[in-house]
Amino acid sequence: DLLAEVVSPGDLAIDLTAGRGQDTLALWRMVGEQGQVIAFDVQQDALMQTLQRLSAGGATVRLVDQASQPLTDQPGVDLIHCCHSRYADIVINTPTAIIANLGYLPGGNQQMITRSETTLAALDQALAGLAVGGRIAVVVYPGHDGGGEEAMCVERFFSALDSSNYDVLQVQLPNRIQAPGLLVAEKRTEIRRR
Repeated sequence: DLLAEVVSPGDLAIDLTAGRGQDTLALWRMVGEQGQVIAFDVQQDALMQTLQRLSAGGATVRLVDQASQPLTDQPGVDLIHCCHSRYADIVINTPTAIIANLGYLPGGNQQMITRSETTLAALDQALAGLAVGGRIAVVVYPGHDGGGEEAMCVERFFSALDSSNYDVLQVQLPNRIQAPGLLVAEKRTEIRRR
């Protein structure tokens, strides 16, 4: 819902972790048939589940194995079989919404998890390209091995965002330490890099 507030039909939206495709499908419904969604995942099984979900939902879907160059701007959904840390190599246009559901693929191998170093690289690149007025939403899962460390790193990343450039929202359940948490940042101004 927080992303739908800033997305219009025809926009570009990014899913940094395709997983089982629920977020990817939601983004595609937001951008509509004239919009584009790019979804990353390192697991082929995740991309196949996402492909099935999107195809059943009526989306035009393209599978891209290990993209080696930036994607062109075209309506539909591009499922990218690579790490989200390669974001800047793949995405050259300006998205209005970005989402990441960290952790592991539900029902999949729980040893294959997102990692702080690649997640932080992806978030840094994604925020640099996010449209002014656009939002990024990240769900962290501290309850699995490696999840607590990643959640802490992501929380620090969002906390360090300059308040003159970003508004940040954090949703937590303070009485459940292992519960998932949500972090959302909205880009307020264009950031000039030196």
